Formats: sequence, structure tokens, C-alpha cells
Amino acid sequence: MSKRLPPLNALRVFDAAARHLSFTRAAEELFVTQAAVSHQIKSLEDFLGLKLFRRRNRSLLLTEEGQSYFLDIKEIFSQLTEATRKLQARSAKGGADGEFTTQFCHPVAGAQALQL
Repeated sequence: MSKRLPPLNALRVFDAAARHLSFTRAAEELFVTQAAVSHQIKSLEDFLGLKLFRRRNRSLLLTEEGQSYFLDIKEIFSQLTEATRKLQARSAKGGADGEFTTQFCHPVAGAQALQL
């Protein structure tokens, strides 16, 4: 088994398709065509070497492997969302980069620092 990760875009598409159980609704959410969703899912299935979805009549279902993978991917995206939220909150409060900008890039603060 390859140690490479699948393309992030394919994982985003899989997440949307699995949540909606619809390539059409996933495409609408991601602002792409249904064909693009289908292509990304096929690419991910080829990468993994297994089917993630199956069609029954006019509905889309996750395979057992697809359901398991979706639960893992969902948790990972949740963690990524939380990490991003924390970083943005810290940045908004003037984290390390904000302090650097205030002390060294602001003209008045820079002039004061030179006088010390």
C-alpha cells in the first residue's frame, strides 16, 4: 500500500458526496459540475483501489468501506476546521505576527524602538 495521501480536493469532493449521498448536490455545494464530482470520486476510488459508492436504482449509497472512510474523513475535516478557527482567533487577538507588526512595522513604534 502506498504511503502517499490522496489529493485533498478528491477528499473534499468525497466528503460532500458522502454527506449528501448525491453527486449533484455535492457539485452544487462545491460549485463544480456533476461530471467533475464523478471524476474526482473515480480518481479517489482508483487511488484507494476500492469502490466508495454504489448505485441502487436512482439512489447513491456508501459501500461499507466508503462509510468507514467517510467517518474518518469527517473527523479529520472537523479537526482541520477547528485548528483553522483557533489560528484565526489567535491572529485576530494579535498573536505573534500581530505583535511583530505593531512593534516593528508601525512607524511610531519603530521610531520609539530606535530611540531606546
